Amino acid sequence: MRNSRGTRRFITALAAAVSLTAVAACGDTKPQSQPIPSASAGDTSSAPSTMPGMSMSPTDAPTGPAVATQSVKIKEFAFGPASITVKVGATVTWTNGDQDPHTVTSQAKDGPLKSATMNNGDTYQYTFTKAGTYNYLCTIHPFMTGTVVVTA
Repeated sequence: MRNSRGTRRFITALAAAVSLTAVAACGDTKPQSQPIPSASAGDTSSAPSTMPGMSMSPTDAPTGPAVATQSVKIKEFAFGPASITVKVGATVTWTNGDQDPHTVTSQAKDGPLKSATMNNGDTYQYTFTKAGTYNYLCTIHPFMTGTVVVTA
């Protein structure tokens, strides 16, 4: 059974997805794509604070500096920590602790992160072989985002 906070987040996410689908169906036939802003780890000044049709309270927003870890938990519709820093050659493991399914997918079209749909308890691992900043999201819940910074 989901707690009420998780239920509210799920319902908000579902309502936003339905609203965005309805808006997309009513617009002109040209694709409406916008680039996803790139921000350095911990810098949220250029990132949007909300998605259309959704609000995010300050307590829901990821805060703090990048964390040096090799594990990311997926819980209550968020990646935690939202930003991590690892060395080249590190393997990062994502674990889904939600009852809802999630994915870990690179935001860049040619990005390396492409998990299958992960159910509760499932894990996804990726070994980073090149330095850089890897922004990712859950394709099922695109408001869920995270970053892996890989250093030499």
